[in-house]
Amino acid sequence: LQNMKMVPVPEKAYGTFFEGDCYIILHSKRTSRGTAVDLHYWIGKDSSQDEQGAAALYVTQLDSALGGNPVQHREVQGHESETFQSYFRNGIIYKKGGVSSGFKHVETNMYNIKRLLHVKGKKHVSATEVALSWDSFNKGDVFLLDLGKVLIQWNGPSCSIAEKSRGLALARSIRDSERGGRAQIGIIDNEKDSPDLMQIMRMVLGERRGELRDAIPDTKADELQKANVRLYHVYEKDNDLVVQEIATRPLTQDLLQHEDCYILDQGGFKIYVWRGKASSPEEKKAAFTRAVGFIQAKGYPSSTNVEVMNDGAESAMFKQLFQRWTEKNETQGLGKVYTTGKIAKVEQVKFDTTQLHARPELAAEQRMVDDASGEIEVWRIEDLQMQPVNPKTYGQFYGGDCYLVLYTYLRSGRPHYVLYMWQGRHASVDEITACALNAIELDKKYGDEAVQVRVTMGKEPRHFLAIFKGRLVIYEGGTSRAQKSAPEPAIRLFQVRGTDEVNTKATEVPARASSLNSNDVFLLTTSQVCYLWCGKGCSGDEREMAKMVADIVSRRDKHTILEGQEPAEFWEALGGKAPYASEKRFQEQVTHYQPRLFECSNQTGRFIMTEVVGFCQEDLDEDDVMLLDTWEEIFLWVGKASNEYERNEAIASAKEYLKTHPAGRDLATPIILVKQGCEPLNFTGWFNAWDPYKWSDGKSYEEMKNSLGDVSALSEIKVDLNNISLNKRTLSVTSLAGSSSPNASSEYKSHLNHRDSNSYSNSSNYSSNSSPSPMPNGEGVYSREVLMNRTVDELPEGVDPTRKEFYLSDADFHDIFGKSKEEFYQMPKWKQQNEKKQCGLF
Repeated sequence: LQNMKMVPVPEKAYGTFFEGDCYIILHSKRTSRGTAVDLHYWIGKDSSQDEQGAAALYVTQLDSALGGNPVQHREVQGHESETFQSYFRNGIIYKKGGVSSGFKHVETNMYNIKRLLHVKGKKHVSATEVALSWDSFNKGDVFLLDLGKVLIQWNGPSCSIAEKSRGLALARSIRDSERGGRAQIGIIDNEKDSPDLMQIMRMVLGERRGELRDAIPDTKADELQKANVRLYHVYEKDNDLVVQEIATRPLTQDLLQHEDCYILDQGGFKIYVWRGKASSPEEKKAAFTRAVGFIQAKGYPSSTNVEVMNDGAESAMFKQLFQRWTEKNETQGLGKVYTTGKIAKVEQVKFDTTQLHARPELAAEQRMVDDASGEIEVWRIEDLQMQPVNPKTYGQFYGGDCYLVLYTYLRSGRPHYVLYMWQGRHASVDEITACALNAIELDKKYGDEAVQVRVTMGKEPRHFLAIFKGRLVIYEGGTSRAQKSAPEPAIRLFQVRGTDEVNTKATEVPARASSLNSNDVFLLTTSQVCYLWCGKGCSGDEREMAKMVADIVSRRDKHTILEGQEPAEFWEALGGKAPYASEKRFQEQVTHYQPRLFECSNQTGRFIMTEVVGFCQEDLDEDDVMLLDTWEEIFLWVGKASNEYERNEAIASAKEYLKTHPAGRDLATPIILVKQGCEPLNFTGWFNAWDPYKWSDGKSYEEMKNSLGDVSALSEIKVDLNNISLNKRTLSVTSLAGSSSPNASSEYKSHLNHRDSNSYSNSSNYSSNSSPSPMPNGEGVYSREVLMNRTVDELPEGVDPTRKEFYLSDADFHDIFGKSKEEFYQMPKWKQQNEKKQCGLF
């Protein structure tokens, strides 16, 4: 806002905010269910009350102009929501001052700069301008000393790889967007190894006296705090505003009445305002004012996030705070679509398993790793050790036991493994613990590549059903051991559900009439006979699958009986007739829960999760443990360089997440442990454009850093600091990585690639001259530094500025583009232009 008016910000300056100003951000995104629109107003810490009021007013007006569809957000500097931070992937930069003070957003190629930026964050990065002094530094963060032509990145000794990586991405962003690619970047990972860069820092900041401060821990809300949700009814009575608490966790949707407005308080972490369709215009306009008043009355920090939404245009995060959320024309469950009141038979979804590899998103939706045609091995936990199960009884699981099921399948000619840990309802704690420990040992045997899936009895995932080809039988109690402690019951009742080999399961239920259900087939086994009881609502496919299961659970004669035609002996075996479920089931519901990705941390003793909104593969850092919640399953992704504590605590973190979820989640939800580089299709399918080769070289961060070899000498570096010129012949173990790296190895360039900001290195592998020679090396061939990131005026005479790449040597061309000139010129024009832009040759 400038003079209380909305003035557009140049696109180059997106992500840069003046601390003395307020901003309005409009973000729209196409989704499978239409367009999601978000409106944010951002408050700088030094902005005036008038500007803040004007920003809130403009947002309300924009919301009306857009038909009340946007979700509105109030953002305060330094406390922005995860949704807001997701728009600026290279980070947010806070600049001192404001536009009214004469500052400009974009001053490209300005080199008369001297500032220190304090960079914080691992997933969400922000950089704040701080005093040019060693007092601003601490051991745990990244600091950027920006001297115009040189950017020096100083990494605190306690920094993680991801923090260094994000800092480097921000430095490159400043270099490319603000300096036209003409600044150099130097990196200090270890002060002793970087004497030359430290000399520059001392010239700017003075000599350092005393020890650096320790890292400052981030103050983040933990999951217990976020789980404390309370709903308040907000209304006016005799010109007074009344805020009345009406419910706590778990919340249900029917609490929200269309005529009213409500405030949902998520443990002081975030305040949501919900505006009913039939509420008055005055109430709608007062939403932000009421939220701010509520924050003050509760004594919450003024920086608390506020999200305002209209009835029918709720955000995914808001919906997931409720136990059950129903969309219009639905009757139960978030995203479960079918017409209200319509009764239909359960439809088992059939899909073509051959499409799974071509369409990973289908594998994710169907929760299928592959077509279930792989090999199976099963072990039972006996005396806390693994005992092989007879292959003839594969598929039979007893509630008094724990089992390990190893599934092996081929992908691209290479074996992949899924290790299921099936935990019986009546198994002892020792057996469940032994099951987990044996799984770790078995995983090691297969090179730590297995995907580990915790399966709670009765909550078997779809792929688990499919691998047993319709022969999966779950016995309520007992054991499959040779020495059984108790005799098997003479009468047993099994409910059979499924229409084919992929989705069939038989589950033992109490042998009494009330367990029956008209929609299914039941098997009643006695010492003389096995009855196949067919409910009125069952299909022919279900009856056929039940016949196959009947041969597994009983060797007696099979008698098929239809509902309503039961002999007296049938009811006798069940202890007499009794009422049972005979209503037709509703049509199968298709869920549309939005998958959510979180970074997990519980090192501080508090369980903290940071959500990554609009996630992609780049958000999986090798030193992270990440949690992907797809509602039906919880995935834990473990990076190769993640610390041992967080790896060991991963499953506990997932259980804690389910336990503290505001919607009161099912604690038996399958938990799937996935390792970096061994991701199955039902995981990768949740990510857009997954690159299977991103980690295929299997190198850790340290290995990639060491593979760069010794750092070559830089012949000269000049930095003007108040007319002080520093000339150095060599620069050891530290890089000053200019945008045009003449002889940089292609491997190093991939590390610093803007699209792969997860990779990071503190060393580069090239030599450079500060003023490259414009003399051609041969017939019309120039060195890369003469051509890259140069304006028309700076190019040698005779060089066509639209075809700079043509003047590179064949070796340089292949090194930069990864292909020959012939291959390059065969590509579509738009693709050529894109690659030239990325390489500074456009």
